[in-house]
Amino acid sequence: MSQLEPITHPLLTVAGVKHGFFTRQGGVSGGIYAGLNTGVGSKDDPAAVAENRRRIATHLGGTADDFAACYQVHSAIAHVAEAGWRGERPEGDAAVTQAPGVICAVLTADCAPILLADPVAGVVGAAHAGWKGALGGIVAATIQAMQGLGAEPTRMVAVVGPCIAQESYEVGADYQDRFAAEAPGSERFFIAAHSPDKRMFDLPGFVLWRLELAGVGDAAWTGHDTRADAALFFSNRRAFLAGEPDFGRLMSAIAL
Repeated sequence: MSQLEPITHPLLTVAGVKHGFFTRQGGVSGGIYAGLNTGVGSKDDPAAVAENRRRIATHLGGTADDFAACYQVHSAIAHVAEAGWRGERPEGDAAVTQAPGVICAVLTADCAPILLADPVAGVVGAAHAGWKGALGGIVAATIQAMQGLGAEPTRMVAVVGPCIAQESYEVGADYQDRFAAEAPGSERFFIAAHSPDKRMFDLPGFVLWRLELAGVGDAAWTGHDTRADAALFFSNRRAFLAGEPDFGRLMSAIAL
């Protein structure tokens, strides 16, 4: 059995906090889902997905019943988890907690996972930020939910995990106009693409900017491009370009 080797970051390697940005390594899924696919919404064998999720929970000292992971809808909805959700998945894109043992988790396959912690208050959270959620306010909503539990933004640390990087993320030029209208100053996260009607979007850079605007004390990106590394990461964009019918999902998780 191959071992789970999640990516961790020094900002979150603090007393009382367990975290990991899990890669494809260490899972039981096969085919296009080969490895640690945790997507319950994928067309993978449900038993394999359940086993992969169990392995992550065990790695973090819990069970699958301890997960607080939403049915993600690219929203600005953040939920407070007082206990594990036992398989229930309310609609939303972030979970926060102050309860030891609850595993706040998000699933991604190019979108940006964000893990946050205020070690002083004993509050952690996980957020899922694709371009729509990042623009729509999921960062601010997550931080507000953590504040409701006693956290302070200036004490928070946040890490943006593996996601699609600017050099891999081509979008329509209209995206730049929409971002400029809804988030003035965000134009700098777009650069010219090969085609005049396209742009290259810096999703992790934009998310870090949102964290900065929200007053988060310290934040970083792990620097991993999900589309560029098929051995470690699932990627929606890569699967689409390859004509594959589906794709696996990566889990990022944090707990006290």
